[in-house]
Amino acid sequence: MDTPFPPLVLASTSPFRRAQLETLGLPFSAAAPDCDETPAAGESAAQTALRLAEGKARSLSAAYPAHLIIGADQVAFCNGRQLGKPLTIERARTMLAELSGRRIEFFSALCLLNTVSGCLHRHVDTTMVQMRSLTAAQIERYLEREPDALYCAGAAKSEGLGALLIERIDSSDPNALIGLPIFRLADFLLAEGVPLL
Repeated sequence: MDTPFPPLVLASTSPFRRAQLETLGLPFSAAAPDCDETPAAGESAAQTALRLAEGKARSLSAAYPAHLIIGADQVAFCNGRQLGKPLTIERARTMLAELSGRRIEFFSALCLLNTVSGCLHRHVDTTMVQMRSLTAAQIERYLEREPDALYCAGAAKSEGLGALLIERIDSSDPNALIGLPIFRLADFLLAEGVPLL
């Protein structure tokens, strides 16, 4: 069945973002973006997240010239530095020990690029997370039981066992911490003529 709006493409290989987008019940495809995720010198965490979200969307524009491309990225910020995905147990262990008892800012950036019109919608959602004080044994047990933590900014998978690491979350969109600010995405899709309901 043909849709009256350009087809949706999620510029991500993240299973978490894919699952979030699936909840909207809209047809979409997903493709791996080609984007260097190294932070630029002098860039704030919010700027890094937004640049990467836009870069991911734009990296697929040639391959999807008549589409709505969703780009997203998340950067955690604590102790004056940016925290990405740990990717290894050792780095996750160190990261969680540093974050124990601290307040972390998560910047979840979202872009929607219409490759037909060139219109680009951009947004950064900020979520404040207060971590519980964690012992080394608690960190070990968490990492043993939540292997996906290696692929989450700050190693805290809030929608999984990582909820036990968190004391408080302050956010305008609870979806943003998982990786995709759904509330603002809905605004962008509506602006592009996509019927959500």
